[in-house]
Amino acid sequence: MASKTNPVTFLRQVRSETTKIHWPSRRETMISTAMVLVMVVFAALFFFAADQLMGWLLRLVLNVSV
Repeated sequence: MASKTNPVTFLRQVRSETTKIHWPSRRETMISTAMVLVMVVFAALFFFAADQLMGWLLRLVLNVSV
Protein backbone atom coordinates (compact mmCIF):
# COMPACT_ATOMS: atom_id res chain seq x y z
CA MET A 1 0.00 0.00 0.00
CA ALA A 2 1.32 3.46 -0.91
CA SER A 3 2.20 5.81 1.90
CA LYS A 4 0.35 9.10 2.17
CA THR A 5 2.19 12.20 0.98
CA ASN A 6 2.34 15.35 3.03
CA PRO A 7 0.24 18.09 1.30
CA VAL A 8 3.22 20.49 1.24
CA THR A 9 5.42 17.81 -0.37
CA PHE A 10 2.66 17.07 -2.86
CA LEU A 11 2.40 20.74 -3.86
CA ARG A 12 6.19 20.92 -4.30
CA GLN A 13 6.06 17.86 -6.56
CA VAL A 14 3.22 19.38 -8.59
CA ARG A 15 5.15 22.62 -9.02
CA SER A 16 8.23 20.67 -10.08
CA GLU A 17 6.23 18.70 -12.67
CA THR A 18 4.57 21.80 -14.12
CA THR A 19 8.00 23.23 -14.99
CA LYS A 20 8.49 20.20 -17.30
CA ILE A 21 5.44 21.01 -19.43
CA HIS A 22 6.14 22.14 -23.01
CA TRP A 23 3.55 24.79 -23.80
CA PRO A 24 2.81 25.31 -27.51
CA SER A 25 3.74 28.60 -29.11
CA ARG A 26 1.09 30.99 -30.39
CA ARG A 27 1.83 29.86 -33.96
CA GLU A 28 1.43 26.16 -33.07
CA THR A 29 -1.84 26.93 -31.31
CA MET A 30 -3.20 28.88 -34.30
CA ILE A 31 -2.22 26.12 -36.77
CA SER A 32 -3.81 23.44 -34.59
CA THR A 33 -6.99 25.50 -34.21
CA ALA A 34 -7.22 26.06 -37.96
CA MET A 35 -6.74 22.34 -38.65
CA VAL A 36 -9.47 21.42 -36.17
CA LEU A 37 -11.88 23.91 -37.76
CA VAL A 38 -11.13 22.56 -41.26
CA MET A 39 -11.71 18.98 -40.11
CA VAL A 40 -14.98 19.97 -38.40
CA VAL A 41 -16.23 21.56 -41.64
CA PHE A 42 -15.26 18.47 -43.67
CA ALA A 43 -16.96 16.17 -41.15
CA ALA A 44 -20.10 18.33 -41.13
CA LEU A 45 -20.28 18.31 -44.93
CA PHE A 46 -19.71 14.55 -45.06
CA PHE A 47 -22.43 13.78 -42.52
CA PHE A 48 -24.83 16.23 -44.18
CA ALA A 49 -24.29 14.53 -47.55
CA ALA A 50 -24.64 11.05 -46.02
CA ASP A 51 -27.87 12.10 -44.27
CA GLN A 52 -29.32 13.56 -47.46
CA LEU A 53 -28.38 10.45 -49.44
CA MET A 54 -29.91 8.07 -46.88
CA GLY A 55 -33.07 10.20 -46.68
CA TRP A 56 -33.38 10.18 -50.46
CA LEU A 57 -32.87 6.40 -50.58
CA LEU A 58 -35.46 5.80 -47.86
CA ARG A 59 -38.00 8.02 -49.62
CA LEU A 60 -37.29 6.16 -52.85
CA VAL A 61 -37.69 2.73 -51.22
CA LEU A 62 -40.75 3.63 -49.15
CA ASN A 63 -42.33 5.82 -51.83
CA VAL A 64 -43.04 8.57 -49.35
CA SER A 65 -42.96 12.22 -50.27
CA VAL A 66 -41.96 14.85 -47.74
